Amino acid sequence: MTSSPTSLRVSTAVTCIVSGFVALGQAGPSAASANAQIAAAAAAQSWVPDGYYVPPYYPAPYGGWVDDWRDSYTKAKALVDSMTLAEKTNITAGTGIFMGLLFKDSADFTPAQRRCAGNTGSALRVGFPQLCLNDSPAGVRHADNVTAFPDGITVGATFDKALMYQRGVAIGKENRGKGVNVWLGPTVGPIGRKPKGGRNWEGFGADPVLQVVGARETIKGVQEQGVIATIKHFIANEQEMYRMYNPFQYAYSSNIGIRAGVGSVMMAYNAHPYLINGLLKDEMGFQGFTMTDWLAHMSGVASAIAGLDMDMPGDVQIPFFGNSFWMFELSRSALNGSVPMDRLNDAATRIVAAWYKFGQDQGFPATNFDTNSAAAVNQLYPAAWPFSPSGVTNEYVQVQADHDVIARQISQDAITLLKNDGGILPLKSSQHLKVFGTDAQKNPDGINACVDRNCNKGTLGQGWGSGTVDYPYLDDPITAINKEASNVTFYNTDSFPSVGQVLASDVAIVFINSDAGENTYTVEGNHGDRDASGLYAWHNGDQLVQDAANKFSNVIVVIHTVGPLILEKWIDLPSVKAVLVAHLPGQEAGTSLTNILFGHASPCGHLPYTITKAESDMPSSVTTLINSEFLNQPQDTYTEGLYIDYRWVNKNNTKPRYAFGHGLSYTNFTYTAASIKKVTQLSTYPPARSAKSGIPNFAQAIPSANEAVAPSGFNSIPRYIYSWLSQGDANGAVSDGKSNKYPYPSGYSTVQKPGPRAGGGEGGNPALWDVAYNLTVTVQNTGDVFAGKASVQAYLEFPDNIGYDTPIIQLRDFEKTEELAPGKTTTVTLTLTRKDVSIWDVVTQDWTVPAVDGGYKIWIGEASDNLSIVCHTDTLKCETGVTGPV
Repeated sequence: MTSSPTSLRVSTAVTCIVSGFVALGQAGPSAASANAQIAAAAAAQSWVPDGYYVPPYYPAPYGGWVDDWRDSYTKAKALVDSMTLAEKTNITAGTGIFMGLLFKDSADFTPAQRRCAGNTGSALRVGFPQLCLNDSPAGVRHADNVTAFPDGITVGATFDKALMYQRGVAIGKENRGKGVNVWLGPTVGPIGRKPKGGRNWEGFGADPVLQVVGARETIKGVQEQGVIATIKHFIANEQEMYRMYNPFQYAYSSNIGIRAGVGSVMMAYNAHPYLINGLLKDEMGFQGFTMTDWLAHMSGVASAIAGLDMDMPGDVQIPFFGNSFWMFELSRSALNGSVPMDRLNDAATRIVAAWYKFGQDQGFPATNFDTNSAAAVNQLYPAAWPFSPSGVTNEYVQVQADHDVIARQISQDAITLLKNDGGILPLKSSQHLKVFGTDAQKNPDGINACVDRNCNKGTLGQGWGSGTVDYPYLDDPITAINKEASNVTFYNTDSFPSVGQVLASDVAIVFINSDAGENTYTVEGNHGDRDASGLYAWHNGDQLVQDAANKFSNVIVVIHTVGPLILEKWIDLPSVKAVLVAHLPGQEAGTSLTNILFGHASPCGHLPYTITKAESDMPSSVTTLINSEFLNQPQDTYTEGLYIDYRWVNKNNTKPRYAFGHGLSYTNFTYTAASIKKVTQLSTYPPARSAKSGIPNFAQAIPSANEAVAPSGFNSIPRYIYSWLSQGDANGAVSDGKSNKYPYPSGYSTVQKPGPRAGGGEGGNPALWDVAYNLTVTVQNTGDVFAGKASVQAYLEFPDNIGYDTPIIQLRDFEKTEELAPGKTTTVTLTLTRKDVSIWDVVTQDWTVPAVDGGYKIWIGEASDNLSIVCHTDTLKCETGVTGPV
């Protein structure tokens, strides 16, 4: 987490952070003095643990100073300058949950059928349309004729950049085809810090490099199709329970990668002006727009000056009455001067600039589906019931193309073989197979019977919640097994049945699973997080395996899971010969699995997290879920620091059951002829950043009150949220501004800052991505039967005695080979950047190379605990056949 090849510096925190912002960089020897400097400010925030407070950062930095965005900002500013006040406030917020009416002015009273998770207002008078914002990170949520792609955790398990990108391309094409302007994905927060966390499966794995590479490739693929991607959640959204506010309970807080040029960032339920203004917009140079999570908007002026650009879906937390903290209230705040016009203009320009940058001003499809209903004709404004007219809202546009191919390939290449005693796999089609577990067959009530997959019934292909996609079909395992084998008996039960006589040659295939999701739903006592089930299989799955192992001599376990499980109840039983983790395969659960089971392909997936032998092998700060904080602010303190997942077990010399990156194959690979080359001569700190230049002038006098007043003859729709004020309210706002001063928070300023020294471009100082070292290694398939793909993983070990606390090893790069036939070889290139060998210094507030040309070690191998090559940056020599550091 000190660095990555693409820009992820993850700040971990509670509501106000510091040591986490410091944080997932390394806390150096002067961290204590840095904390002492803010002790006085922290004293005013007594509910924040010592060392975890950061002062706010004002004002919100302007966008438009990064070269790649200049043209888009020039166009956007010209358009925003032509808007009225009400048009500007209209495009910065949603029109209300379930609403779909376009902004109307005196020239346009035509409704439009927009039925997305979120729908902004528009400024049709000047040509800016309503924007459709829609889930899911795995495709297009609540839509027909789309692909249910494998979830993020499955994609991460491929360790394959090409597949990550190809999935992004396909998701982008499907969203564009459905008329989605802003895709609410990918997910990188949570990062998987808490193994029981409900939404870990939406992200790519419990490592920042794996996460950010997955996000980078996805963003690139999606945005090349002209769809704006949204990285979420910013930041540290590591458990579901208590992430939301309600009238009786405070929430806690939220993770990101900016270097890829993402167009939008979704905040978590707790945000902070330092995170948005200081870290995201200034240091990391984010040029797009920030939005709230759904119904996470809690303030008006405060959120605007903290750097928020868009309120979604527009309502307050109880979305019943058409109330909002923005829209008409933002118009009022602009007129009374409490929200400066330059802040409103910057927010509106950021939104319009993203629209221009991805070419949505030319030929972008209209939205043609309805997230609220599968019927063709529906109410146009459901929240206005019973006053809503009806019309066509679903046009059933087919966008799947051949995307099932990439979905199936990902599902197949993600399957992770943990164990294969005696070479029981692959199976022969003539073997007598007895299949157990309801997870082997699709939900008998219907594959989409449970809304947002909010039940665990049948094959687990997705978690539950807003990260889901409705299945167009589900290729379930038992159907695929029956196609492959001639002698199959299926027991559709999670309790071991009477099976009659068992032959020594019979093979039992036991399907078990573990589910999780968004805390919108409670499933079998699990409140999003796995708080009821813990890290054990659902539906007595562990007992089912044990019972099968007592009866059969040959047991194969197939696991569909959102994350790690404790396998100790049965993993060492002699008859449990093989274990496969199929993760969450989406619609392609069957053939992708049987291709591996029957040897049509060799398994090549690798664990994107660690499987420990006991929950206590991880620190209590990550294994304990917040579960009781009535009326109090929950405190989730990151006392483990950098040491999550494999970093923790390595630090504590704990032997996991299966290490991060572990994955077996039907063949063997050898790594030889490794070499390392220095590409850039490094310095202790990166070269000084460039000054911001070409920043648009967003200043503007407060406009006339009439710019916020609805046109004559305007008729409102009940519960629809508008930016208009009445003439009396508009005049009153102007009057208030002359007599009252808004109580701005301590430290508030309207003077733009030059930017922190660690900034300078998207993702920070551009020099951080200078290539420091290139490494090459020859990979050979040394087996004599099966072709296969190797996953080459590179881990960095910092030199000793550098004065910084660093994990023993940290993933820095990875590459997947093409399929290699027996005896074939290929050469793989791995890259480390300046940032990869840097550490975040808490005093200088910059990335530092702690040992320029020093003795870094770069370990290469097949898993974090199976590293057989080490390359030295001081001698530029590599050794093969060595024993790894863990």
